[in-house]
Amino acid sequence: MTTNPSRAGRREWTALTVLMLPLLLVSMDVSVLYFAVPEISADLEPSGTQQLWIFDIYGFVLAGLLMTMGSLGDRIGRRRLLLIGAAAFGTASLLAAYAHSAETLIAARAALGIGGATLMPTTMALVRTMFTDPAQRAKAIGLWSGVMTAGIAFGSVMSGVLVEHFWWGSVFLVNLPAMALLLVLGPALLPESRNPSPGRFDLLSVPLSLAAVLPVIYGLKELAAEGWNVRYVMSITVGLLFAALFVQRQRTSAAPMISPALFRGHGFTPALVLNTLSAFGMMGSAYFTTQYLQSVLGESALEAALWSLLPSVLIGAAAPVAAQLVQRGVERAYVVTGGFLVAAAGYGLLALAGTDSLWLVLAACGVLAAGIVIVLSQLTDLALSSAPVEKAGAASSLLETGTEFGGALGMAALGSIGTALYRHGMPSNAPAPAQETLGGALAVAAELPGRAGDALATAAREAFTDGMRGAAIAAALLLVVAAGLAAAGLRRVRVREDAPTENAGQAGHPSPSGV
Repeated sequence: MTTNPSRAGRREWTALTVLMLPLLLVSMDVSVLYFAVPEISADLEPSGTQQLWIFDIYGFVLAGLLMTMGSLGDRIGRRRLLLIGAAAFGTASLLAAYAHSAETLIAARAALGIGGATLMPTTMALVRTMFTDPAQRAKAIGLWSGVMTAGIAFGSVMSGVLVEHFWWGSVFLVNLPAMALLLVLGPALLPESRNPSPGRFDLLSVPLSLAAVLPVIYGLKELAAEGWNVRYVMSITVGLLFAALFVQRQRTSAAPMISPALFRGHGFTPALVLNTLSAFGMMGSAYFTTQYLQSVLGESALEAALWSLLPSVLIGAAAPVAAQLVQRGVERAYVVTGGFLVAAAGYGLLALAGTDSLWLVLAACGVLAAGIVIVLSQLTDLALSSAPVEKAGAASSLLETGTEFGGALGMAALGSIGTALYRHGMPSNAPAPAQETLGGALAVAAELPGRAGDALATAAREAFTDGMRGAAIAAALLLVVAAGLAAAGLRRVRVREDAPTENAGQAGHPSPSGV
C-alpha cells in the first residue's frame, strides 16, 4: 500500500521530533540563567556591567543574526546550516559551562547566540519543506510554536533544579546530548533543501541588518528596565535609520538578503505584522507576572518558576485545537481573531487581580498564553505557506525577528505604563528608591522599623498591582484592535498548495518516504 507522496510519513514526523530538541534548548537559553546568577557572581565575580552582558548578549546576537542566517540557509542548504549551528551551539555550551572568567562566559554566550540564530529559522524552514500537505504542516507548525513558547518557561525551572543539585555550569551542559543526537540523526532523517538559484550573497546587508536590529532591541529593553532615557531613544532612532538603509538595499540589490517578493505573497505581510503584535502581548505580560509572584506574593524564585509552569498546560492544547478548526473549514481569519480575543480575555482577568490573587493570575496567564499560541501557530503557518519554498529560511527569519521586536516593544511599552502608575500610586513622602521600583521599596521597607516598614511594603505592593492592572487593560485593548485587524486583513487569504514532488531534496538525499 502506498501513501500519497505529498503527505508526510513516519520519517518526517520522527525528523520533526529531532528538530524539536534544538528549538527547545534555544528557547530555554533565554531564561536558563535566572537562578544561576548568584553562583556565577560568587565564582566569576563579574562587574555590574559584565553581569548585564552575560544575560543580554545571547538575545542581542540571536536577534541581530536571524535574517543573515535565514538567508544563508536558503543558499548553502538548511540542513547543512542546522548541523553547523548544532556543532557551534554544543561547543559554545561546553565553553560556557567551564568558563573561568566573566569575559569568557560573555564570549561563550555570544557564540551561543550565533548558534541559536542558525537553529531557529532553519528548524522552521525545514518544517516548511518536509510537510507539503497543508493540514500536516499546520499540525507540525502548531507543535513548533508550542515547544518554543513552553521552552522559555521551562528554562528557568530547569536552571533552578540544576543549580540546586549541581554547579552553575550544568545549565549549559544539558545542551550537549541534544546537539549530539541532532548531529547523529539529522543527516539520516532531514532532507537537504536550498534555493536552487539564490544569486550572490549580499555581504553589505549583514552589517546593515545588525545595525538596524541591535540598537532598536537594546533601546527597547533598556527603556523597559531603566525607564525613559534620551540615550535609549537615540539608540532606537539610530537603529530605525539603519533599518531604512537596509530596506533600501533590499529594494535595489540584484540579489537581496530578504527578497521584496516575499511581501508580495498573499498573506505574508499581514501575518508578519500580526505576529509582531502577538509577541508584544506575550512578552509584555512576563514583565509583570514574574515580579508579582516573587515580590507581591513573596514566593521564592524557584517557587515562582514552578508556579509559572501551570499555565503551560493550556499551551499544549491550544495549537492543535486551532489547527483542527481550520481543517474542518473554519476560516483562518476567524481562528486568529478568536485567538487574539482569548489573549485579550487573559489580560482582562489579569486586570482583576489584587495583591493576593495567585490563582487568578495563573489562570490569566494560561488563557493569555493559549490565545497567543493559537495566533502564533496560525500566523506562522500562513506566512510560511505564503512564501515560496526556496525562500523559507528568509521568511522564517523575518518572523523570528518580528517576534524579537514585538517582545521587546511589549516589555518597554507595558513596563512604562506600569511604572508610571506605580509611581503615581506611591506616597509622595516615600523615600526616592521606593518611588522608583517595587524592589527598591521592599529593600527600603526591610530596613525600617515595625509598622513603618510594613506600611511601605503594603503600599508598594498595592501600587505595583495597580500598575499591572493598568498595563493589562492597555494590552487587552491593543489585542482587541489586533483581532479587528486580523478579521479584516486575513479574509480570503488562502494557503499556498505545494506540488506533491520531492520536497526540494538535494545533495543525493533520498526523498522522504511515506508509511
